[in-house]
Amino acid sequence: MKIEKAHRGDAEKITDLTICSKNYWNYGDSQIAEWKDELTITSKYIDENQVYKLTINNELIGFYAFRPENNELVKLNFLFIEPKYIGKGHGKILMTDFVKRIEKTGHKKATLDADPNAEKFYESVGFKVVGKLKSSIKDRFLPIMEMEIKPAYNNI
Repeated sequence: MKIEKAHRGDAEKITDLTICSKNYWNYGDSQIAEWKDELTITSKYIDENQVYKLTINNELIGFYAFRPENNELVKLNFLFIEPKYIGKGHGKILMTDFVKRIEKTGHKKATLDADPNAEKFYESVGFKVVGKLKSSIKDRFLPIMEMEIKPAYNNI
């Protein structure tokens, strides 16, 4: 198992995984098609954001992507797992890696707009709901979630 920074050439595989993972929640084809642009990870996106991938024996298992919003806040924009690996701890592995990376930066909070199906997962790793965002689906809202980040201290 390896977590490493994604490269420009990973964009298509990461996009395929994102769409496949979103389909896990039984959204209709028309809904997925409507979200296609939002779910597409381009080479440019990889260049402009922090994107890390989890692989096992060179198979892409999952990824996450974040971007600092300011000196105190980091936004987790994506965290997706290949459906056959959902529920097996790989999301928590990626989340642990994400938190360790941002602990070292001095950011004090992480935020995300969760898919309602993933809200319990994010709560299980320390995020709390702080608001809601209107979804593109009628009468549906996305939980806005935040987590306090404690700085990492190195033993000298």
